[in-house]
Amino acid sequence: MSASVLIVDDDDAVRDAMHEFIMRAGFEAHAAPSAETALELLKSVNVEIVITDILMPGMDGLQLTEIVKNDHDADVIVMTGYSGDYSYEEAINKGASDFVFKPVRFEELLLRLKRVIKERELSRQRARMLGELQNLAITDGLTKLYNSRHFYNQLEMEMGRCQRYRHPLSLMMMDIDHFKQYNDTYGHLEGDKVLVRIARIISDGLRTIDSAYRYGGEEFTAILPETKGEEAQKVAERLRSAVEAEVFAPDDTTRVSVTISIGVTALRPKEKKSEFVQRADQSMYLSKQNGRNQVTYLPAD
Repeated sequence: MSASVLIVDDDDAVRDAMHEFIMRAGFEAHAAPSAETALELLKSVNVEIVITDILMPGMDGLQLTEIVKNDHDADVIVMTGYSGDYSYEEAINKGASDFVFKPVRFEELLLRLKRVIKERELSRQRARMLGELQNLAITDGLTKLYNSRHFYNQLEMEMGRCQRYRHPLSLMMMDIDHFKQYNDTYGHLEGDKVLVRIARIISDGLRTIDSAYRYGGEEFTAILPETKGEEAQKVAERLRSAVEAEVFAPDDTTRVSVTISIGVTALRPKEKKSEFVQRADQSMYLSKQNGRNQVTYLPAD
């Protein structure tokens, strides 16, 4: 169990003794004689645990604790020799992770230090797990694009923003042509490879502010903020062409091209989300009906 520890105490003897003990216990140790010096040190040194006295000239340890918790990714253990003047609750309310009384028994401090480090790691693990779960909730497992649930949430947010500031917003619906036939001929595993490759082509063909989604099955959609319908039509044509140029190899001797049909439209003033999606969907089906592998644009007006 390794960590970088900063000891803050204006008593030279206490600070030096603790510094030596922390180093011998296997930790990287730093020392500062005041809160002000500690804050300067924290600007250049990555510290995970700060052990600070409360009563010091200038800024006291509780003030330091509050700043460390607000401005740095570090836990704080506070020390005091005046048990009547400072309470455990006061230290915890300032953000401290633990509270010990002087004279500090080094063996006790080591146990508390290890506990804080363990809790710190558990907290990081929980945060990572929560992030992964949140990502799974909005991401399609196969293509790694956002899923349809997130699409509707994001579309509502973008519509509200664009209608509020009167900025353009375009929507694109895409469907792989004859995909059932491809699956029936080459199998669903090969079909999944097509979905993944096309998802990547779509994602790579969009700007950073745009967002792509797997709408369901072989359908995809993309939200294009700050984009007029005519501009979105050009983007759609580039995507259609890029997909058509891609060559798939479902077996050792077969090379196959796949195409997509795309529908594009732009947001109308005060339009409802369902109407916006329906018009984009309608434009995509017009591409299907008119021969597939094409882009159909339905203007907003």
